[in-house]
Parts: sequence; C-alpha cells; structure tokens
Amino acid sequence: MAPCVTPLCGKMPPVTNSPPMAQGEWSPHGPCSARPKASPKRKGPILVVAALGALLVLAVIAGQKGASPSTRCPNGTIEGGTRCCAPGQDEVDGQCLGPPQECPTRFVTRADGCVVEPYRVRIAAGRTHLRPGDGHAEGHPGPQEALVDSPFLIDAFEVTFDRWTSCFDASACTEPSRNGEPGQPVRGVRWSQAADFCRWDGGALPSDDMWLLAAAGPSARRYPWGDAGAVCRRADWGRSTGPCAHGGTAPDWAGLFDWDRTPEGVVGMSIGVSEWVQTAERGLVRGGSYRGRLTSHLRTGWSERRDPDQGYDDVGFRCAYPVGSSP
Repeated sequence: MAPCVTPLCGKMPPVTNSPPMAQGEWSPHGPCSARPKASPKRKGPILVVAALGALLVLAVIAGQKGASPSTRCPNGTIEGGTRCCAPGQDEVDGQCLGPPQECPTRFVTRADGCVVEPYRVRIAAGRTHLRPGDGHAEGHPGPQEALVDSPFLIDAFEVTFDRWTSCFDASACTEPSRNGEPGQPVRGVRWSQAADFCRWDGGALPSDDMWLLAAAGPSARRYPWGDAGAVCRRADWGRSTGPCAHGGTAPDWAGLFDWDRTPEGVVGMSIGVSEWVQTAERGLVRGGSYRGRLTSHLRTGWSERRDPDQGYDDVGFRCAYPVGSSP
C-alpha cells in the first residue's frame, strides 16, 4: 500500500504570517481512509504524489520559519520579549521605554508613550443567554443569563493610567498599588477605588448583567468578537506562562488589539486585564487577562472571585454611563 500523505488527505492550515491557533482551536483531519492496493503500473504515479506531498510539507515548514518574528503583535508595533512596543522604544523589565517614533492608528503619539483616545459605546437594552458549554467560569458551571432593561453607554477601552492620573490630580482618586505607562490599563486598584473613579467620571462600575450583555450581545457570542478564532495575535493573553509568550508581567496598551472588538465597538473585554463589576456581593471580576493561559478565559462567560479590598496586577475596570452623558 502507498504511504498516507497527510497534506493531501488532511486539511492543512493556511500559510500566513499569523501565529498558529492556540491549542484546541484547530486540528487537522484524522488519518486518511484506507486505499485499495495499487497495481504495479500505478506505483510510480503514487510515489510521485507522495514526493510532492513531502515537498509541500517542507515548503510549509520553511515558510513558517521564515515568517516575521512579530506575528503576535498588531501592525505598527514591534515585538519585544513579552510586550508590543512602538518603533523607537525598547522593552525593559516588561515596560516599553523611550519616546515612540510613531504610534499605531487611533493612538496619540506622546513623548511618554502611546495612548488611545477614549470614547463610549452605546449598548441597546436586551437579553443574552449563554449556552451551557460557554459557561466556563468559576461559580457559573451552567448557562448564564443577563437582562438589561434600558440602553447604556460603556467605555470602549479599559480605564488607562492616563485617565486615572486626571482623577488623581483632581484629588478624587487615590494612588493605585501598581505603576504603568500612560496607555496601559490601570491596575492595582481595589473595587472601591474603581467605583470612585467611575463616580468622578459621571458613571458607575457596570453591573454584571451590563458587562455580560456588552461582551456577548443578544446572540450570546462565545468570544466578544464572535464564536471562533482565539489566536495570539487577536488578543492580549497567554503572555505569563504561555502559550503566546513567557515571563509577561504587565498588559499591553488598552485598545491595541483591535481584533478583540465586539460588533458594537467595545474593545478588550476578553483580555488585557480582568475587570471589576457590580454585584450584590463585591469581588466578581469578568474577562480574562494577559496572564490567562486557556482559551476558556477569553470567553464571555468567564468570571472569578477576587478579594475586593486588594489590588491585583491583572485586574482593572471600565465604566458604564447613562445614555446622553459625554466624556
């Protein structure tokens, strides 16, 4: 029997500069089906096909080895060790240091770094009902349902250190327990500190139902952007202990991974930092973070309990506002 040539029988992934899918997100077809024994006069053509298949495998491997080393980072940035920095910057101890030559689209180029322009997204009133298989969340083993009776606005991005500084300068916020670049999501803030900021900015922490509706939408999306495609380049995750990088100690800039965007325009709900939300019992965070290493952490149903009186290096927040309010 002629050898089974996997590239000709299985489904090969496309050859692109994008990194491979995370484990569990893609798998080739199973082994080839059995073939009848070839007659002697057909052995030559079959061997030729086998040789061509082997060459195809080598070409794919060569193409992947020759791919750009910056395939994890979005366009306009350069991959350091664990961060995506702007041209002209160097990653030092998990920070992008030095004045950027140019920041990505939608970012303001400043001497102290790249900062995304904040804005708010309108979310219509509605209901979402996550499927049982998408409820991979601590305390939520089964289906989850959210109901919001009135439309609301929500921050398009996590609150950044730059925005927090404005609140601190106004003596309305206290200093967080972590430092960071102006464009990074603020972290190291307790639940009460996050609530104080939102109140100062004219809003409040989103309720659990608000956050879930904004992330999953009425169609109950598995991920904020849709139902598939949890790859390293799409979102800021898996950078502490893999699979996207190792040794990461801080998130990338808020808003950098634009592919992690809901159809309504909310960015970063699955990654970067987990986010404080309002519940009857304080301490629930929603969404994954740069530390998460499983694709289930990126799902809209993911949540876990944290101590609300502690600040964490992988927990931040965003605010919700009444319709008609302005920044």
